[in-house]
Amino acid sequence: MGNRSVQLKIEGMSCNNCVRHVTEALKRIRGVEEVEVSLSEGRAIVVGQAPLEQLIAAVQEEGYTAREV
Repeated sequence: MGNRSVQLKIEGMSCNNCVRHVTEALKRIRGVEEVEVSLSEGRAIVVGQAPLEQLIAAVQEEGYTAREV
């Protein structure tokens, strides 16, 4: 099974510190290979095999909202 790319709409980020928190939370999930978070676009692109539900939960645990685009 190959890696897939998931794009998440992230709401609540207001600074680069927010980006760091979201990036680190996503990278901690088993199966995540690559993470790119954009403050200006309010989104994250995650490459890997991690379940979508885990990605969203990790972002929510940091205090932000997330949904698949």
